[in-house]
Amino acid sequence: MGKRALETLTESMFYVLMSFLGGARCGTDVAAWVLQRTQGRVKLGPGTLYAILPKFEEEGLIREVAVEGRKRTYALTDKGRALYREELERLRRCVADAEEEEVRTHET
Repeated sequence: MGKRALETLTESMFYVLMSFLGGARCGTDVAAWVLQRTQGRVKLGPGTLYAILPKFEEEGLIREVAVEGRKRTYALTDKGRALYREELERLRRCVADAEEEEVRTHET
């Protein structure tokens, strides 16, 4: 059975989607937002960012809303918001499992 496209997001992909929760952004704005939000922990280089954005657009997670010269601005779609929420819930379950395991292994 083949893996569903974007079934699990990388950390960079997750933060890119998160950046669009606040509204439409261009690539430069996305990179700056992620850097600020993660206090420099996640740095999106142009190669990473400009591989993610077309993939997200192709998958219908974001849509282009404006073009000014080379500057393209994107907004989150309902499908993108749903995938973000699914990934957020998956990550919450991972953290809950890890916390339970920490407690369990410290009891022995």
